[in-house]
Amino acid sequence: MRFILHYPEANGSSIDLLDAGSVPEIARAAEDAGFDGLSLTEHPAPSSPWLESGGHQSLDPFVALAAAAAVTSKLHLVTNISVVPYRNPLLLAKSAATLNRMSEGRFIMGMGAGYLKSEFFALGVDFDERNELFEESLQVMQLHWSGEPFTFEGRHFSARNIHALPAPRGARVPIWMGGNSDAALRRAARYADGWMPMGAPASVAKTARTPPVTTTDQLRERLAMLERFAGDRYSELELILSYQGPNLANFERDAEQIRHRLGEMEAMGVDWTFVSSPWSPSPGPAEWIRAFGAVFLTR
Repeated sequence: MRFILHYPEANGSSIDLLDAGSVPEIARAAEDAGFDGLSLTEHPAPSSPWLESGGHQSLDPFVALAAAAAVTSKLHLVTNISVVPYRNPLLLAKSAATLNRMSEGRFIMGMGAGYLKSEFFALGVDFDERNELFEESLQVMQLHWSGEPFTFEGRHFSARNIHALPAPRGARVPIWMGGNSDAALRRAARYADGWMPMGAPASVAKTARTPPVTTTDQLRERLAMLERFAGDRYSELELILSYQGPNLANFERDAEQIRHRLGEMEAMGVDWTFVSSPWSPSPGPAEWIRAFGAVFLTR
């Protein structure tokens, strides 16, 4: 099982994430400590009520991951997640292809349909269209990444004889599909290289329409559905699960319990797990990353 450091998040409306350290500093610390990846989420227009009820600020993931790519050589760079319906798919495909090439193929695009209504309204996107927009975007991005001319008539755009370069390595960007709904599993089965079940942090549980995956039985039920949709492709899909167990803020005290939980996750077939340091300007995340690596990531 491989470990991805999820960039530290902080709840509330008054915290500047960069007060705890720069992205290059955190990326270098993660690679040196033995992490296999770095991930960032996105919330371009979070509302104050959502922030005060458990939501969090975020950096722009494509800009931040590009900064991380510049100072690392092995670290995978992951969006966890990019909300696909927020953007015109050609702009999104261009950002993803550019980051893929700049990082020499280390970028993995974790994506989802989104759930935060206020953010859809702020960005001028119809929340009720998000699934149709998502499916359309997946089709357009595959065409864009092919490096060949294409035409596509979208719901709200007309792309005629488009020829977009640079093409990503292998003519596609690796995709990890987030979400627990049947629609998300169908998208994972058709388009993705991996599936990311979504848990239930407080900010999500209050607003998401799809039940979270929080137990082993729920995970097994969703995996069975994914296998049904994917058929022969199922064995090729990776399983990416956020760590769920004893609080990592006290990992040195609870190290044996955490190792036990990580072992359970690996036994369940989890290929990658997201872990995150507590947000704190002092000591900063780099100190936590180095200490976590010394305890759990020495190989």
